[in-house]
Amino acid sequence: MFKKKSAIDQLSQKKIQLLLVFLFVLLNILEYSTPPAYVFSYLYIGAILIVNSRLSQQATNRATLAAVVLTMSNLIIPEFYTLELATVANRAIASVAIIVTGWLSNKNQQYQEAIAQKNLQLLAQDKLANLREDFASTLTHDLKTPILGAIETLKAFEAEKFGPVTPSQRRVLAIMSRSHESTLELLETLLAIYRNDSDGLKLELHPVDLVTIAEEAISTLTDLAASRQVYIKLGYGQSDFRSRYLVYGDTLQLRRVFFNLITNGINHSLRGGKVEVVLGANNKEHIVKIIDEGQGISDDQMPMLFERFYQGHSDRQAKGTGLGLYLSRQIIEAHGGKIWAQKQLPKGAIFCFSLSSEFLG
Repeated sequence: MFKKKSAIDQLSQKKIQLLLVFLFVLLNILEYSTPPAYVFSYLYIGAILIVNSRLSQQATNRATLAAVVLTMSNLIIPEFYTLELATVANRAIASVAIIVTGWLSNKNQQYQEAIAQKNLQLLAQDKLANLREDFASTLTHDLKTPILGAIETLKAFEAEKFGPVTPSQRRVLAIMSRSHESTLELLETLLAIYRNDSDGLKLELHPVDLVTIAEEAISTLTDLAASRQVYIKLGYGQSDFRSRYLVYGDTLQLRRVFFNLITNGINHSLRGGKVEVVLGANNKEHIVKIIDEGQGISDDQMPMLFERFYQGHSDRQAKGTGLGLYLSRQIIEAHGGKIWAQKQLPKGAIFCFSLSSEFLG
């Protein structure tokens, strides 16, 4: 198939070359059979355009050079005509026009080739993106199904649907359930990050109370904190009374941020330590701080904390994947907010984010 196509292309090029030779001979006859004052050289432009569209840039350069030489040689061939300055000027202008045409044709061909190459790259990227999305979705679905089944089975065991469960067995079942839930959370985080990187984060914005979201996240993480012997406290700055901190945001995504940052604080805390979630206001912003009493953050870690897969090198009770902070940064920045970290003295770390308290549009 490819050999046949190549043979057809070669035959087509030979036909074009014969046509171009015929055109040049015809124009040459017209030039040399008429006085130099009659300039037919502009007709070479059509031949150059044909060469450029069907043949290589090298062929275009050769055709341009031949056209200029033939145009200017008509000043001295045939010899019996008397030359005038206007005739020389006309043929010089025609030569310049031919040169410019050849140069612009080559440039246009380069642009067309670059555009075609770019289109091929974009098409390949689209195909690769679709393939990755299908793969990620299929893989995540195929992995989530057995994990969900295992979690339900463990819950059935804990509910003693298959017989009595001893206290030691119940502890083992609880550990297995948390392990499966952590794996499920990781899969959902991986899929969320992939979709955010490829398609952008799509938010469903409406007025939400950060206090309510924080309380929900803390309630979800109570068992994890208890297993690490870490105490979680929710505070409101200088006030001991429950307040409302309204922002325009996506409840599900902001809950992920609280969950990730509080989990990060629990994992970095020593047994018997405390993680404090503090909400406050500053001008037209609401600021959330998650404070832990762990080993803290070194100066070389600070610039990389919110990068993908970065785990740091401090002592921890549990190793993470390095994705929670990265996903949190994606979510907060999509809300138009800021997220950062700072040292807590004498030890520990503070992870903060701020969101506008003004409702948009």
